[in-house]
Amino acid sequence: MQTTSALRSIDAILLDMDGTILNSIKTAERIWGAWAQRQGIDVESFVPTIHGVQSIETIRRLGLAGIDPATEAAMITKAEIDDVEGIEAIAGAAAFLSALPNTRWAIVTSAPRALALRRIEAAGLPVPPLLIAAEDVARGKPAPDCFHLAAEMLGTTAGKCLVIEDSVAGVASAASAGATVLVVTATHHKAMETRHATIKDYRDLVLHRLPDGAISIDHVDAAIEPAMHVACVLQAAA
Repeated sequence: MQTTSALRSIDAILLDMDGTILNSIKTAERIWGAWAQRQGIDVESFVPTIHGVQSIETIRRLGLAGIDPATEAAMITKAEIDDVEGIEAIAGAAAFLSALPNTRWAIVTSAPRALALRRIEAAGLPVPPLLIAAEDVARGKPAPDCFHLAAEMLGTTAGKCLVIEDSVAGVASAASAGATVLVVTATHHKAMETRHATIKDYRDLVLHRLPDGAISIDHVDAAIEPAMHVACVLQAAA
């Protein structure tokens, strides 16, 4: 572990949900694939575009004639709430979240609130003390609004937060908000080009509680190249 003077001080940790703390890819791609097939859309090329953004935006940008994006998004959300088969936690996520003070972390997702809570429950993960969902912001990722809102509700700014993300849109959102970014690659089929620190899953991190109650967060592998190294101190809860 690095000395605490070498670690970046943060006030909170903001985490995406799908692909970051849990893996819902099989479920999401099953439901979206069926929807795309009904619309006459090429499933193979379409499905990779659904991750990290709000459902309504995914549908809206297709520009399909005679399709109401809000109605279709609501139908897809209901199907996703009803079908949670195959959803599982990212390795180490439950222990990582359980180690964080309740006043110091939040989930920030592009999913609607009801769907987010359903998937978190299905994955056996802790209920977040704060959840920023699709309906809480007018502009979804890659806009930075959701991370600014989460930070504000935790009494800080995004620039004093560590954001843990997995998608291109989510990383862009967090970076635009001015946060320190950590990328989880557990669900990636190919390497993401990024200048940010990366981990495969939460087993790549080591947490230490410091005498003042703060928590240091560091890579297990101290030899990892500096550019890919996360090194933070989460300040003690007030």
